[in-house]
Amino acid sequence: MAQFATGMCRAGIAGFLGLVSGQALAVDQHPNIVLIVADDLGYGDVSIQGATEFSTPHLDSIAKQGIRFSDGYVSASLCSPSRAGFLTGRYQERFGHEVLFWNNNSNVGLPVGETTIADRLKEAGYVTGMIGKWHLGKEKPFFPTTRGFMEFFGDPGHGSPYLPDPQTGKVGGPHNKFYRNEEQVTITNYVTDVYGREAVDFIQRHKSDPFFLYVAFTAPHHPLQATDEYLSRVSNIRNPKRRTYAAMVLAMDDWVGRILDELADCGLEDNTIVAFLSDNGSLGPPEGDNGPLRERKGRVLEGGIRVPFFIKWPAVFSAGKTVEFPVISLDLAPTFFEAAGIPVQPEWALDGVNLIPFLTGKNTGAPHDRLFWRYWRTGPNKQLCAVREGEWKLVTPSTPGSFGEAPGEQQWRLYRLSDDPGEKQDLSGLYPEKVQQMAAKWNVWNAILKDPLWYFDPPGSGHE
Repeated sequence: MAQFATGMCRAGIAGFLGLVSGQALAVDQHPNIVLIVADDLGYGDVSIQGATEFSTPHLDSIAKQGIRFSDGYVSASLCSPSRAGFLTGRYQERFGHEVLFWNNNSNVGLPVGETTIADRLKEAGYVTGMIGKWHLGKEKPFFPTTRGFMEFFGDPGHGSPYLPDPQTGKVGGPHNKFYRNEEQVTITNYVTDVYGREAVDFIQRHKSDPFFLYVAFTAPHHPLQATDEYLSRVSNIRNPKRRTYAAMVLAMDDWVGRILDELADCGLEDNTIVAFLSDNGSLGPPEGDNGPLRERKGRVLEGGIRVPFFIKWPAVFSAGKTVEFPVISLDLAPTFFEAAGIPVQPEWALDGVNLIPFLTGKNTGAPHDRLFWRYWRTGPNKQLCAVREGEWKLVTPSTPGSFGEAPGEQQWRLYRLSDDPGEKQDLSGLYPEKVQQMAAKWNVWNAILKDPLWYFDPPGSGHE
């Protein structure tokens, strides 16, 4: 296992010259960009969004020092396709990366024709690093180091146990291997701690360069494992699954705090963009909490796709603002490109929108007319479909028969999310024209998509 530097930065680097009129940026260096992603964290599992059994002060601080998206979405309700979406800025259905694949299948991954955020930032002179769970392909054509990341430390698969095996003293197994760049390494400590230390170390080593750091924690994804230190901090929680889940969130929150502290100690805080989100919703009770939202990961109802989503850039964005218009993880790519001075080209066919004008008040509208989801699965209801348009959400059933429909019957349900975020009152019968109009828009979008390149593992396979 690598030895990590423990000293914190104390001398920062100058560079930010401030704002000029009209919120234009004037910097003599590109902003650093840190993207932090949780795994299966529920909408209600951060204290700023309602968690009361435990506190997440460091995650909350990103929102308090920047912007909280109350209606922040991911483009898929499962790990791998969600990551394929936000790392490219494109609906992953466009290129067939729509469903999960067997973790030990070495022949699949993010299609090599797709370009990542890291590819473009590296080309623009950024040092690019990725730490944590990749889940976009385990073989060299798909490896992070071939997809724009100059440095990689983590698990190229779907994740691993967190604690070392009592027999071997090592974390992982035949299908859970860790790498530094393309060389396999051994981990003997709690995985969240290891990833956090690696992130701090990356910042220390690259404090003098513009950098893009992608930190993909596995917490609080299964298996539910936590150290005694963190379990003792949530002894008030009686349900053992919820208690362990909460302890895992606290460990991640502490390391997010240390990452933020390192940026501040290095003098990088003001001109560093920090974005945080979960890759999808939680599994729901008894461990996760999606708050007022209905359903869970693997669904296109709100509990599967609306997530904790915060961003800060102290030099540019006002603090403590809650944005209520819908945004999606696909927006991160063009937002980062704009901040880095990279002109977006039409042929990139990005689906995300640069959010900077909307977050600085230069544009007072909303970035999207509508957002779309499609989740292709086997079984009677082959596609789960959804479209969000303003306050309206049109959706098909999450599971066959869940709304009383006959097997194979795709029925649209309409909800007004502004007063029904839990999607409890179906208004399709009252607004048939709205249903028809939104369904037509979804059909137009669906017509340009590819069929999935792979198919979802059967429920209960352990790879959900």
